[in-house]
Amino acid sequence: MGRLDAALARFTAALDILETRAGAVAANMGPGSAELAREVNDLKRERERLLTRITALEEESQSLAGLTEQVEIRLDGAIAEIRAALGRG
Repeated sequence: MGRLDAALARFTAALDILETRAGAVAANMGPGSAELAREVNDLKRERERLLTRITALEEESQSLAGLTEQVEIRLDGAIAEIRAALGRG
C-alpha cells in the first residue's frame, strides 16, 4: 500500500492547496466568484468521489492479497504432495 498511500497523500495535499488558493482568488474576484465557487464545489465533490473509490480499491487490494496468500499456501502444499508421491521429497 505504500505507493497508493503516498499518491493519495500527494493528491490530497494538492487539492488542499488548490482549494485554499481558489478560495483566496474567489474572495478577491467579485462577479466571477460565483462561477469559481461552483467549480471549487465541483472539485470537492470529485475529490470525495475519488477518495471513496481509493478506499474501495484499498479494501479490494487487501482482499486480493489475502487470496493470493491462500493460493500460495495451497500451491506449496500441492507441490510438496506431488514431490512426495514421486519420491523426491
